[in-house]
Amino acid sequence: SSLYNLAVPDSLYCNGPSGICLSYLLSGYKPYLDPSAVHPNPVLYRKLQETRHLPITEQDLEYLSEGLEGRSGNPVAVLFDTLLHPNADFGYEFPPVLQWRRDKQQHLPHLVLGRATPGGAWHVMEGSMLTISLGIWMELPGINYRDLTNNGKCRGVTNDRATPEEISSYYRNYVKLMGLKQNFVDNTYVTSVQKLFRGGLWEVRGYQRVQGDTHVPFCLFSENVVLATGASDSPAQLGVEGEELPFVFHSISALGLAVSRKKLGPNSDPVLIVGAGLSAADAVLCAFNNNISVLHAFRKHVDDPGLIFKQLPKTLYPEYHKVYHMMHSQTHPQPTTTNMAASGGPVLFPDYTSFPEHCVVSFQSDMKCVLQGSNSLKAFKISMALVLIGTHPNLFFLKGQGQYLGLDPTKPISCKQNPVDVHPYTFECTKDPGLFAMGPLVGDNFVRFLKGGALGIASCLLKRLKKKGKLIINQNSITIQIRLSRTNSLWLERSS
Repeated sequence: SSLYNLAVPDSLYCNGPSGICLSYLLSGYKPYLDPSAVHPNPVLYRKLQETRHLPITEQDLEYLSEGLEGRSGNPVAVLFDTLLHPNADFGYEFPPVLQWRRDKQQHLPHLVLGRATPGGAWHVMEGSMLTISLGIWMELPGINYRDLTNNGKCRGVTNDRATPEEISSYYRNYVKLMGLKQNFVDNTYVTSVQKLFRGGLWEVRGYQRVQGDTHVPFCLFSENVVLATGASDSPAQLGVEGEELPFVFHSISALGLAVSRKKLGPNSDPVLIVGAGLSAADAVLCAFNNNISVLHAFRKHVDDPGLIFKQLPKTLYPEYHKVYHMMHSQTHPQPTTTNMAASGGPVLFPDYTSFPEHCVVSFQSDMKCVLQGSNSLKAFKISMALVLIGTHPNLFFLKGQGQYLGLDPTKPISCKQNPVDVHPYTFECTKDPGLFAMGPLVGDNFVRFLKGGALGIASCLLKRLKKKGKLIINQNSITIQIRLSRTNSLWLERSS
């Protein structure tokens, strides 16, 4: 089989923005300093001018990143972000300072494997919710988000935040418009990634789902593998008694499904929501909008500075501050509606009660949950429970679940607590050369910053191939063989 650089799927569901952006940079698209642009950072602008004849991918990323500050811990992510969105953290919307040119002769052969069509987890998110980031921060290089989604007109809803439906459509169309479709293989499931002792190649095994439920096995060989699997594969568990009971769920979609099927309503027992993040807040809003009673339990104090709500401007995220107000003002125990009315106090959101600094002790088969506060245990009858306390990546296809790749190899990979240990400017795994990681796996959870991983990886691979003298591909076509079985083989042909 011919050698290919392989990008493993960006999420559990399909190829998301990490894989798409990397494919763009490996397909001959080169970022140069726009001759007509002036970056507001004078030090960075001076550095860019020094080598303005070279694309950014061929420059010293460490030198360019030096001294820059931003909301990502990865210096290349901060660099790429300030080139695409100068001074965005100060509220400005300056145009990018990059000019993109394509040289098809410098296309680096690669494949992006995904479980569905390009777009990642955005395809399965609730379509009516709004993204945390502004729509323009979700865009990828080369195509303006507004131009592709709304004919260049701002919707004017909550300062131009976007819906998942709009974002997934943008990514799907982006792949087509930028001529990347030939690099993507959909409906593929990777089951094993391991390095071969002979030749230093990576062997990637899995299957492709075709014609319904038919599974066709494949085997690929590659010089490099990029892990861009995201962080939403496996929901975090409480690890308490009864968590496996059928009324306990770990996805907000279960609440929407129960509402649509009329299994929950105003007369139902309360829904227990566990967690203090944005997924839990979305569940609270869903229940509130459908007149469903809510018990909301979380471990932190309502004034904890680490709560995500304290980091969100009220004008931009009014719905989340509505939830935070409820969390703060309606803690258990609270006055009864009758007593409040008698005392002249307002009756606010009577179907919601928050339980700060509480944890779940157990779930019981009689549809009860037991909560523990600082001084007492409380039992409540509920209709369902939603445990929304985060997710973990699932690297089952690597040896030891990929745990050896973490900053602390004695602990499982966790995007916040134990990310994959990578070189800060190439994103190559320090424990396994030829294996790269990007996106949430290295701590960048927002599309705005995960693009930096694509820049670092593309720059590294292009520099290495140029040094080897293998960068320019002269063949009319590139062919890879996916071995299906002992007797059958499928050939995928990619034109260069």
